Amino acid sequence: MTKAIDPVCKMEVDPKTAKFKSEYKGKTYYFCAPGCKKSFDENPKKFVK
Repeated sequence: MTKAIDPVCKMEVDPKTAKFKSEYKGKTYYFCAPGCKKSFDENPKKFVK
């Protein structure tokens, strides 16, 4: 099973069951919690190189 890494807190997240996700520059990012998604959505450049 492939895990995604939450770009904010670096936790492993299962893309199949993740409740929080965002699209940025054509890529989907998955989050463990709404707080991580909110941080990412406010400033995605901080978390994506």
